Amino acid sequence: MNALQHILKTGNLRVIYFIGIGGIGMSALARYFNAKNARVYGYDRAETPVTKALLAEGIIIHHAQEDIRQLENIDLVVYTPAIHADAPVMRYCIENKLPLYKRSDVLEEITRDGYNICIAGTHGKTTITTLTAHILRDSGYGCNAFLGGISANYQTNFWSHQQNCFVVEADEYDRSFLKLSPSIAVITAMDADHLDIYGTAEEVENAFIAFSQRLAPDGCLVMHAGLHRASELQAATKIIYAISQEGTDVFATNIRVDAHAFVFDVIFKNEFIPDVRLHMGGRHNIENALAAISIAKYLGIENEKIRKAVASFKGVVRRFDYILQSERHVLIDDYAHHPEELRALISGLKEFYPEKKCVLVFQPHLYSRTRDLADAFAHSLDMADEVVLLPLYPAREEPIAGVSSELILQKMHVTNKRLLQKNELASYIQSRNPEVLVMAGAGDIDALVGPLKETLLEMDKNADKLK
Repeated sequence: MNALQHILKTGNLRVIYFIGIGGIGMSALARYFNAKNARVYGYDRAETPVTKALLAEGIIIHHAQEDIRQLENIDLVVYTPAIHADAPVMRYCIENKLPLYKRSDVLEEITRDGYNICIAGTHGKTTITTLTAHILRDSGYGCNAFLGGISANYQTNFWSHQQNCFVVEADEYDRSFLKLSPSIAVITAMDADHLDIYGTAEEVENAFIAFSQRLAPDGCLVMHAGLHRASELQAATKIIYAISQEGTDVFATNIRVDAHAFVFDVIFKNEFIPDVRLHMGGRHNIENALAAISIAKYLGIENEKIRKAVASFKGVVRRFDYILQSERHVLIDDYAHHPEELRALISGLKEFYPEKKCVLVFQPHLYSRTRDLADAFAHSLDMADEVVLLPLYPAREEPIAGVSSELILQKMHVTNKRLLQKNELASYIQSRNPEVLVMAGAGDIDALVGPLKETLLEMDKNADKLK
């Protein structure tokens, strides 16, 4: 038994401290330990909706790194790789020889002996993870869930169940997913991303191939059709999915739009599941649903229970997330931060709102990603009617010379494009009066969504007065 196993399994864990507790993966772990009646404390640099929710659940959070000095008898410290090693709170833990472990190490131990359903891929994994966990919960199968987003059905990213089944979002960042032991694995895509970690697209692919090798000997791999180097992915059972039939075991047919929902039939091998209703925009989300349905079918869940669960799925916060739907305005918030995700988002908007005037506001995320994918970002954004770029959100990175949102703007060909500061956005939106406004990005752009909703509501009121 290693040191971390000893801490977690001897029942002596009383006080646990999280560095970066507001992160989506960290907050799920914090909720897990809070449910186990440990005393949970944490640091995050700013107050967010996530930290507010954790406080309401009884978790103690502070925003000054030095406050850790006030705590005694800390049994375990969990940190995110996004925290710099020379941060004061990290230095304190190292100097005082506190048991310090990455989030991925702790998740590895929690799930080690479970039946693990691990969803990986450079796109779509949060939606698939959340929908899979929802189907298992709604159908009565039961699962523990560690999600990479907030479920709109349950307003949380974690829940527990006596069933020894774990649905886990398998994050490729920092190669964290290579510590998981899947019984069922999903790979949605292996596109170049996190090149600050991997260096090359080939190394990204190598990591996903290694992930497939962690499957149980009798395990099942659910994989998107057409993956590069698919023949190198290893599994006893493979289920291949895509929206179209060619080369797949699972696909969708008879797709139509009904009241801002997709309705479609599913062909799963030789089975027919009619009239599946999904309340999420974007055809990529039909494919995400197919992956979750494949898992449910593999587990033996009945078709009618699957249909009912998918129809009741409300989605994930910040994934084609409807913030406002009024007579004059629609406001959508989305986490899209990769060129392929933006392409899927814009395609979905055009399908749901083909006749409406749309403004897309995008905040680039990370200097390295912007540098490496600037051409691809520009190509995807050129699909939109009108684009507003916000200043780049650096997250954990230091500036890179010559890299900014301007780099993407210069490469774009769409006529209606501009770069605005955050404080200029509300007045610009008032002047443009878009029928559909979409906010996209993985930085702090979500903090602007609430105020913009109020701006649009005020515009609605003023328009009503002029009737």
